[in-house]
Amino acid sequence: MTVMDHQPVAEAEDDLGFDGEPFDPTSLAGTVTPALPAPSVAIPTPTVPASTVPTVAAATAAVPAVPTATDALPTVGTSAGAAAVTVADMIRLLRTTTMAAHASALRAQSGLQRRALAQLGLVPSATPAGTTPAGTTPAETVATGLAPAEPAAAAVVLPAGPVRTRATSEGSFKPLARTDVAALDSADLGRLARAEIAAVFGPAYDQEGLDAAVLLTAGGPLLLAAVDRIEARGGRSGRGLLLARPALPAGGAATGADLTDADLVAAAAQAVRLFALYTGLHLCLPHAHFVDNTTASGGGADDGGPRLVRGGGTAEAVVLVVEIAEIDLVPRPWLRADVELRRLGADSGTGTDGELLARVDDLVIGLREGDGLAVGPARGGRPTAWLGRRNGYGDRALLSEFHMAHFCRGDQAIALGPEFAGYTGRKATRLPSGGLLLVDRVLELHGTRGEPASLAGGSWHITEYDAHADSWYFTDTANASMPNCVYMETSLQAALMVGYYLGATLGDPDAVVSLRNLGGSATVLREIDLRDVTIRQHSRLLSTTDMPGSSLQNFAYTLFADGEPFYEGETLFGYFSDAALANQTGLDAGKFVPTWLDTVTPRPATRALDVAARRADPAARLVARDHLALLDIVDVVDGGGRYGEGYLHAVRPIDPHDWFFARHFNLDPVIPGSLGVESVVQAMQEWLLDSPHAADIGDTAAFILPVGAAFSWKYRGQFLPTDGETRLEVHIKAVRRGPGRVRVTADASVWKPGLRIYEMTDIAVELREDGAAPW
Repeated sequence: MTVMDHQPVAEAEDDLGFDGEPFDPTSLAGTVTPALPAPSVAIPTPTVPASTVPTVAAATAAVPAVPTATDALPTVGTSAGAAAVTVADMIRLLRTTTMAAHASALRAQSGLQRRALAQLGLVPSATPAGTTPAGTTPAETVATGLAPAEPAAAAVVLPAGPVRTRATSEGSFKPLARTDVAALDSADLGRLARAEIAAVFGPAYDQEGLDAAVLLTAGGPLLLAAVDRIEARGGRSGRGLLLARPALPAGGAATGADLTDADLVAAAAQAVRLFALYTGLHLCLPHAHFVDNTTASGGGADDGGPRLVRGGGTAEAVVLVVEIAEIDLVPRPWLRADVELRRLGADSGTGTDGELLARVDDLVIGLREGDGLAVGPARGGRPTAWLGRRNGYGDRALLSEFHMAHFCRGDQAIALGPEFAGYTGRKATRLPSGGLLLVDRVLELHGTRGEPASLAGGSWHITEYDAHADSWYFTDTANASMPNCVYMETSLQAALMVGYYLGATLGDPDAVVSLRNLGGSATVLREIDLRDVTIRQHSRLLSTTDMPGSSLQNFAYTLFADGEPFYEGETLFGYFSDAALANQTGLDAGKFVPTWLDTVTPRPATRALDVAARRADPAARLVARDHLALLDIVDVVDGGGRYGEGYLHAVRPIDPHDWFFARHFNLDPVIPGSLGVESVVQAMQEWLLDSPHAADIGDTAAFILPVGAAFSWKYRGQFLPTDGETRLEVHIKAVRRGPGRVRVTADASVWKPGLRIYEMTDIAVELREDGAAPW
């Protein structure tokens, strides 16, 4: 057994001391065999006072002398010698198994000793790697039946941690604020401990004094010495990563040995709170403060607090590796994390791959508003006091990302006011969720809820959306910047909000209605890269018309970036009962109208564009991927179609598990109409790339939304998860060429089985070289 650095208390010796002399099974054989290899899962051996360890001489003196096997054996080569060899093999087998059993028993006893000593506050020191217990030699260690001491960090193999799913790019949490700060020193951490959050992360985190109670340490000592790295989408689950150096309560860097269980859990909690501050979770609540575990996420899964599992190893330099498992704003901002304590050394690379010493699983941290404070608007739709959220320019917001999240899938009373409480938990008008939620904040509202004049027209509001450069659609689109479907969604979502917010459905709050877009028109006003741009949406309610079983609202909208408009249009929405939706007759009064391809006799020959094969090539340019991979095959009739310029036809199977059904909408899943339009855009893009029109366009070319090309759409139906397929056709009507540019304009339709329900007029795509002059 190894030797303690200090003498244990007498009571520990009486209860746990080794009783008796170690048995030396090697005395049964005449040779000393090498030590057994260490087991794959070993419990660290506690040390005991050197005076209690009998020497090898004393141990062997207590065992009667036994003749060696070789003394009793005849000369090899005789028949008796053959028998003697067999006996020797049996003795060696007996010796080996006896040594293994004895060593296993000693390790089990050592584990009990270590646990008892830990409960008494006495932590045995580990024997350094490559050394042997005091008072023995390597040969003596073998003679007593114990394997040489192992490195402490490898002594215990911790059980596997929780299995976490990896977030998709579309499903990743969107931070409320962004900063370039990715590492923190002790001075930064001291400021955060004093709630000086904006002084560390920047003005985007300023709450004008409403954050004084957001304390990193929760009233205890600071247990973090430095933060080496923070990544909003890092870690194995892709939800966030933070690497922090733990500190001792009295100050100074901590090691694996001098961190108590309580200090380790407290340091882990501070690291998780720091990540919450980094993502701006506190910014949507007035006078927020942290809460831990049981009530943090609002779910019963937090009962019992975090789970700590420690190994037997230690290290002079350690790092806390924080990986975010869940993060959300509903019902209040919260996050769940798994935290590992790892060895940090020259061979540990980034710190995430050092030896694992301990783990804290399911550590949940949440935020709550100040006691008795409201978190949403009052009756009428306006908060009685500012709720703490500012935009990137320092303007105070009326409603924040927190309210948009509740509007999607939470408590509509929190989102919009107490008049909407009855819509929570049932089918009702909602914004899309996840990566399809494209409104972040409401800045201004002009109009009075429930007032006929406001609903009749003239009411308006200003909303915002932060188009972060790492948003899923920038990665997945074939466009140089934002795809057409996001232009449409962000403008339409902002527009519908003003009508619903003013009380379009409150006249009969018990009625079950669904909101559907019926059509509109839109024009791109200027070419712009929208990465990392805050889009400001100005939406105006033009009219409200009540009809049996439905209500219609017409809107105008303009999108701005840096104070200048870049997109504008009008749109029509309708609120429909389930009966009205079930009786929709499509665009052709319920008649079946076939595609052009099915009406031509004889049926023209087609050629196929294999979009899926292009997408499978990682090096392929200008192809939509992942969440925007809407087509696999496009059939082409050259010179066909209504205008004789070309005809496109494509079929897409509907999978009830398609990602967008969970987003659009909660409790009311339908395919977003904007994705139907996007599929037409993609078919046209693939045709253009394959056509001679793109032959002399250079390698720097990219797709853009054509400037000044007004297009219109009409929807008279919906795609449900059970509809089986979508079918589209495109009639190319014009191709326009210019220096470094080519634009294609078309009309298109989309079918569900048996019914044509989407129609697009003058939809256009454009391929242009980088730096090409405008038209």
